[in-house]
Amino acid sequence: MSIAEIENEIIEEFELFGDDWEQKYEHLIELGKSLPIISPENKTDDKLIKGCQSRVWMHSELKDGKILFTADSDAIITKGMVALMVRVLSDQKPKDILDAKLDFIEKIGLKEHLSPTRANGLVSMIKQMKLDAFALSHKS
Repeated sequence: MSIAEIENEIIEEFELFGDDWEQKYEHLIELGKSLPIISPENKTDDKLIKGCQSRVWMHSELKDGKILFTADSDAIITKGMVALMVRVLSDQKPKDILDAKLDFIEKIGLKEHLSPTRANGLVSMIKQMKLDAFALSHKS
């Protein structure tokens, strides 16, 4: 599935809740619970995303020309946010990750409903995933 197709799927999911942000946050928390568990050896300080108020670990690896991301967080909303990003960008080609506009974040209204520190954390997650994509694309 392409990044755009996954983004559209997420937009449709969030539209089901209308303007009910309590339900949208619940959905985000549920997404976090479904995040594949990051292996303990990847939950190290060097895997922590800088700029996140919560602790967020991100691991990336190149497999068959695509990048696989695993992540975790110690905060439930943040874990949901990172689960969204992993869902959209994992198992994609580095170039597609680098080119991704990630418009779905605006379209579901997430940015405007996050505290400034969480919004900064989201930007830091995206930045780290794109940096990893750039680094891994030059490794292959």
